[in-house]
Amino acid sequence: MEDCIFCKIIKGELPAVKLYEDDLVLAFMDISPINYGHALVIPKDHHTGATSIPEDVSGRMFKVATKIGVAAKRTLDYDGFNLHLSDGTCAGQVVMHAHLHVVPRGVEDNFHWNWRHVEYSDNGEESMCEIAEKILSKLKI
Repeated sequence: MEDCIFCKIIKGELPAVKLYEDDLVLAFMDISPINYGHALVIPKDHHTGATSIPEDVSGRMFKVATKIGVAAKRTLDYDGFNLHLSDGTCAGQVVMHAHLHVVPRGVEDNFHWNWRHVEYSDNGEESMCEIAEKILSKLKI
């Protein structure tokens, strides 16, 4: 993708502070961090969202992200970290090249995802089970 900012970083056309690179993935510091140490792990091949990333690549992304999270936690004295991947604009994805955020977290960092919670209908568990059955009918692992 010629206009993709992440593809340009992979090609070396744009600068990035790299943390890791191999034949499948690239990890680099986020230029608009939630907390210091915030990094991104991306597939080197252009994939718009999570659904087209081959399993070996997505596995590598999560392995590298976890190692970066642990290193950031230890180095910067954080309490934990989030791994966050948005798939599609409705999920908050801004750059249309799949990317996994590694966000170091502190107990008092005052960052909140602002997630809301919905309740299942009056028949709670039954409704949940109906939805689970529908998902299972489409689940191909």
